[in-house]
Amino acid sequence: MSTEEIRAIELLTGVSYGRVATSMRAMPFVAPARHIVDEGRVLLRLHRGLGYHRACAGSVVAYCADNLNSGSENLWSVQFTGTAELVEPTEEQLAAFGPTPRTVDGEPFDPVYMRIEPRFVTVHALDYAAGTLGEHAGTRIDAPDGARATGSAGARADARAAERHLHHVA
Repeated sequence: MSTEEIRAIELLTGVSYGRVATSMRAMPFVAPARHIVDEGRVLLRLHRGLGYHRACAGSVVAYCADNLNSGSENLWSVQFTGTAELVEPTEEQLAAFGPTPRTVDGEPFDPVYMRIEPRFVTVHALDYAAGTLGEHAGTRIDAPDGARATGSAGARADARAAERHLHHVA
């Protein structure tokens, strides 16, 4: 494993939820998912009733997780891209996932599990100097690769709202 892959795994183990992206009927979609990391692979738990697992199984997907709503001055996002396959988790893996939600959109939660074998792994970090987080809306922040990223209080609020919804659904 490369240094970046090891760092991505370390970061991913610090959060429980993320978003899986692929296409369904030639249209892109993103769905919330609960994840664990097992032997360098990402295992996802989704709600079977939404049918997203059918679009993901056997397809190339991207799975992204972050700490954007953490309030930390060191924000990060990781993305794993690879092929997803349906799996039956072991008892140990089920225990690592923890309890399942009771419902999704008012219907009983029916878990389905997928594994992603990462082919590409990326890590992005936004480091804010002490005291500047939220100080100026639209403040430009240097990303680690020299690219520019824009941070704003509104974007952080949107990320926090999305994360609250994510915890509700997965």
